[in-house]
Amino acid sequence: MAAQRDGKGSVYHWVDPNDKSGEFKRKPSAFRDWISTEPGAKFPPEKDRFAWAHRALIVRELKGLQSILPFTCVHWLLGEKGWPFATDPKDQESEANVTPDPLGHGTHLRDVYFHTQPDYEGRFTVPTLYDKKQKTIVSNESSEIIRMLYYAFDGLLEEPRFRDLDLFPKDLRSQIESTNDWTYNDINNGVYKSGFATTQDAYEKAVTTLFHSLDHAESDLAKSSGPFYFGDRLTEADIRLYTTIIRFDVVYVQHFKCNLRDVRSGYPHLHKWLRHLYWDVPAFHNTTNFDHIKKHYTRSHRQINPHSITPLGPIPDILQKDQEVPVGRAKV
Repeated sequence: MAAQRDGKGSVYHWVDPNDKSGEFKRKPSAFRDWISTEPGAKFPPEKDRFAWAHRALIVRELKGLQSILPFTCVHWLLGEKGWPFATDPKDQESEANVTPDPLGHGTHLRDVYFHTQPDYEGRFTVPTLYDKKQKTIVSNESSEIIRMLYYAFDGLLEEPRFRDLDLFPKDLRSQIESTNDWTYNDINNGVYKSGFATTQDAYEKAVTTLFHSLDHAESDLAKSSGPFYFGDRLTEADIRLYTTIIRFDVVYVQHFKCNLRDVRSGYPHLHKWLRHLYWDVPAFHNTTNFDHIKKHYTRSHRQINPHSITPLGPIPDILQKDQEVPVGRAKV
């Protein structure tokens, strides 16, 4: 997920100008508190107490937390001041929940950060989990936010199907954690390492590692009984991989120069898995906005695309389940 670099540097300096390696190095998230059901917890789970990027929204819907956890979507254009709220009525989209700041802190997400910590010098990132009661940021680390949502609010859920959904089952945790390690470093973060590289060596190192791990995912899915990464159970591994793969053909192939292959013609098992999630599991489809995705990357990253031209393709953004590109048909 794209994020502003820091409070002092330019949002367009994704790679430190003084770093001769030319490698993109993501900084750690600054807020790492936790929603907990433990007695005396600083942030206990309560309805409509926490206001809060893509995988967090997927989990929110999968767990049936829409009425418990409200959210606001920032505008897709990441500018010099970071993520803006939609203050201009023409930019507001009720269906996508693109609105002004519901907390009243200002015009940008950075204002929420500075309200929490006036001397803050870190990154202004999404998702941001905010406690409206204590008026503070709980966490801006998406991998930890989604795990809070797995179980912390189960006591407030009325429907068993949501309470019983376990996205991090104990018997699969070691496999999920192992998969997460290379998925995050080589794929989720790998597209950014490729796209933001400022030297040829840094780019080639990142992009070859990325495709090696895409090959790994393809191999795993070829062996899975499906339709999910680990057979018939939807887990965190599916959620964490989906957010990159759904953006791959529409953005990363051209914008981040990740063009050794695309998913729809080069990875038949990944392609089948992706389309199942998008077309058959509403939480994935409902939280994917291709218009926002394309505009954000192509018009926010001026150092990559200085004229902010958004390519028209690929068409369609995602193929139907019964469609294949010609080269893909022979492989499935």
